[in-house]
Amino acid sequence: MTRSLRISFFTLFFLLAGCAGVDIEDYADTEPRLDIAEYFAGTTRAWGMVQDYSGEVQRRFTVDIQGTYENGSLTLDESFVFSDGETDRRVWTFERIDEHRWIGTADDVEGQVEARQYGHAFHMRYPLEIEIDGRMISFTMDDWMYLQPDGRLINRTAMRKFGFTLGEITLVFEKP
Repeated sequence: MTRSLRISFFTLFFLLAGCAGVDIEDYADTEPRLDIAEYFAGTTRAWGMVQDYSGEVQRRFTVDIQGTYENGSLTLDESFVFSDGETDRRVWTFERIDEHRWIGTADDVEGQVEARQYGHAFHMRYPLEIEIDGRMISFTMDDWMYLQPDGRLINRTAMRKFGFTLGEITLVFEKP
């Protein structure tokens, strides 16, 4: 193989390897087991931040969540308060499909979202339009939650556009 062909091959290999992600099922045997219906039933509070592509914190916020679970349906009523005083609200509704799968909807999310939970982890990916500098920009949100042994839940969300991560959201949830 010529040197340039080898370099091209290895470059392509590493680019494709970088596209591979974690499979939620890899966490199947981990503890403590997360069931979002159990975790979010009642009142939950979270503290979070939004970082841009460079890692600079752009916004900080708290969110109070009231969760109700009835007949296989979980409703999460989320009230956000940002450090600049702005407020927002999102209501998620999740329908349990089986032990590991949920279908979620929210008013500001296009279509239905498939979510899965295995072991201590929960994952969903969905489109979301976010206002930035007066313009609505559509991102793909790659949302992962991890239940910790002390009962806190850590949430990391990559905000992607054209396959590139342009921002990240980090939250820590705690039951009162």
